[in-house]
Amino acid sequence: MNREIVSTPHAPGAIGPYSQAVAAEGKILFISGQIPLTPAGELISGDIAAQTKQCMENLNAVLTSQGLTFGNVVKTTIFLSSMSHFAAVNEVYGSYLTAEPPARATVAVAGLPRGVDVEIEAIAVY
Repeated sequence: MNREIVSTPHAPGAIGPYSQAVAAEGKILFISGQIPLTPAGELISGDIAAQTKQCMENLNAVLTSQGLTFGNVVKTTIFLSSMSHFAAVNEVYGSYLTAEPPARATVAVAGLPRGVDVEIEAIAVY
């Protein structure tokens, strides 16, 4: 299987031993979980809507680097610090994925990197 490591300066760099994304066989793009960290390394905290928007902008930057859009996304997973954030996250998320949204799972977890409230990963097809 051919795989290509994907990296763009328009999304935050990896903060651990992982890649922003990996393209498999030039057909599927696996995008690592994006937290509300700007490309410059600034952590967006507080308002869950602002955190979610930054996560979506980071996903968009990785997609764009590969000539893709949210229309290419087939599956996402949203990790929340609390299900109490579900409605607000859903509103922001839905503004990016308006037509034929992808399959999705949303789960509450005990903790997320850097103490954020949301992390979103995606799988897209070319």
